Amino acid sequence: SRNGLRRWGLSAEQLILEITETGLMADPIAAKRILGQLHRLGVGLSIDDFGTGYSSLAYLKDLPVNELKIDRVFVHRMLESPKDANIVQATIHLAHSLGLEVVAEGIEDIAMWQQLADYGCDKAQGYHLSRPMPFEDVSTWMQEYDTGTAYRRPEGERLVQNSHR
Repeated sequence: SRNGLRRWGLSAEQLILEITETGLMADPIAAKRILGQLHRLGVGLSIDDFGTGYSSLAYLKDLPVNELKIDRVFVHRMLESPKDANIVQATIHLAHSLGLEVVAEGIEDIAMWQQLADYGCDKAQGYHLSRPMPFEDVSTWMQEYDTGTAYRRPEGERLVQNSHR
């Protein structure tokens, strides 16, 4: 609610809520109604673990979401498995064609990160970028990130760390 946002000193645009694909499909009608209310508040919405559930693409196109998060199971296997690489590429293309940003989960090394950049992925999260950390440490990590000392970034890279859980 707006009162909750005010209580924490947040604007709706600063908040992105994640819902798993499986959670969406548990009660699609209620999910669509609730997501619509959150969207009207201005809250960002993300579908987490995309590709692991059984959502219909027809349903997906009508949801008021901002981004899809490709599940790590596909990302981890994409360098060895042409089928998984195709799934990742197709998901990125599908999301972009629907006007959504794409976050890849589970980035554990530079090769994964570079491949996702080549596919046009928008954002990344994973241990290669950062281990989970206490909120108090995020500011220091971000300063190191800005100076390029947090980790080595691929040249011309447009992927960014999405968030810490």
